[in-house]
Amino acid sequence: MAKDHGPQIKDDELYEKLRKQGMSKEKAARIANTGRSKAGKRGGKSPAYEKWTKQELYEKAKQIGIKGRSKMSKQELIDSLRGH
Repeated sequence: MAKDHGPQIKDDELYEKLRKQGMSKEKAARIANTGRSKAGKRGGKSPAYEKWTKQELYEKAKQIGIKGRSKMSKQELIDSLRGH
């Protein structure tokens, strides 16, 4: 049975599991307090990179500062953006 961490922690079991994995108290608390129903619904509505044009991918790579983007193919731009 999980220890009661008070009203500031919503999911005591998850909090303890994350702490045992080595997460800081703050990070474990943030994750444990995230409503599970909301967690999967966050994020943008942007289409997959494969649906972007090469020019759109290039502009995004430029915006975030990926070096060597002018010589990259569309797939290389996608891989770079995903790895960034």
